[in-house]
Amino acid sequence: MQNKGAIMDRLGHFVVQELPMPEMKEDQVLIKIEYVGICGSDVHYFHDGRCGSFVLDEFPFMLGHECAGTVVDAGKKVSHLKVGDKVCVEPGITCGKCEFCKSGHYNLCEDVQFLATPPIQGCYERYLAFPADLCFKLPENVNTKAGALVEPLATGMYAAELAEVTVGHTVAILGSGCIGLMTMLACRARGASKIIVCDLEDIRLDKARQLGADHVINGKTSDVIQQINMLTGGRGVDIVFETAGSKVTINQTAFAARRGGLVILVGMSAEEELPYNFGQVMAKELQIKSLFRYVNMFPKTVAAVASGLIPVEKVATHEYTLDQIQQAFEDSIYKKNEVVKAVIRID
Repeated sequence: MQNKGAIMDRLGHFVVQELPMPEMKEDQVLIKIEYVGICGSDVHYFHDGRCGSFVLDEFPFMLGHECAGTVVDAGKKVSHLKVGDKVCVEPGITCGKCEFCKSGHYNLCEDVQFLATPPIQGCYERYLAFPADLCFKLPENVNTKAGALVEPLATGMYAAELAEVTVGHTVAILGSGCIGLMTMLACRARGASKIIVCDLEDIRLDKARQLGADHVINGKTSDVIQQINMLTGGRGVDIVFETAGSKVTINQTAFAARRGGLVILVGMSAEEELPYNFGQVMAKELQIKSLFRYVNMFPKTVAAVASGLIPVEKVATHEYTLDQIQQAFEDSIYKKNEVVKAVIRID
């Protein structure tokens, strides 16, 4: 077996090269990675060298954390997985000892080792050794391409769960990239009665409409808040999700929500400090919640995909090989009018 991976040797540039085989521990499995998604955070690190407060300042560095593949070896302490099992990976290894891990909020663990969050290397490589208890078996009817999309769907499902979306709710989603679409699919699955999706690119809005949005708004050609008010009879929406990580859309959330409504901040901005209208928040008695990744979402996310309730694979619009990763990232940045969600196939 020969390992191969894509390494960033400097900002904005990949080198595809042979790599040492990873050493598997007795509580780990060795996975032949088949698909890895390109996440918005990967794009931020590639283009900006940072994502929110996380800064990439040392090279070489490997990106990628949305992955799935087939188990090719298992450590002697592993009993629930075997060679040949298809798995997706929850990419954060937490300490299990801190107050956050012990209270069930392991996503807030300060000692987490999360793939592709500096200084932890990612998984744009052919083989990955990873703790078996963070690898989730995919049912026979779920392929590894869909498996690689379980991770971003887990974020969307966690957002919808945090918001307690249910039948009768009117929802606005600001941002129709991958996470926005995953959040929309989760809200639809939970019974939201009216979903409004906003973006700047028609291709993303077309994808949102295809996947179940009731209304779409292009912020380039329309006043988003005015259109939301028109669609809700001036009331505003019950719940507004910000999924773009843009200072413009983050600021719009307070204006889109109804009085007594709820704002869920999902998107991670490249900037740490952002303007926000707290006058609107206080006058409307809004609630604001934020989320960081997800907690205990992978089993139910896999189940939702396996049942057919959420057609996650339809979110991916472009597929590239590992050798095409430079082009894949550049297309994701500079061809937003064409690429909604790209995945890398690892041969």
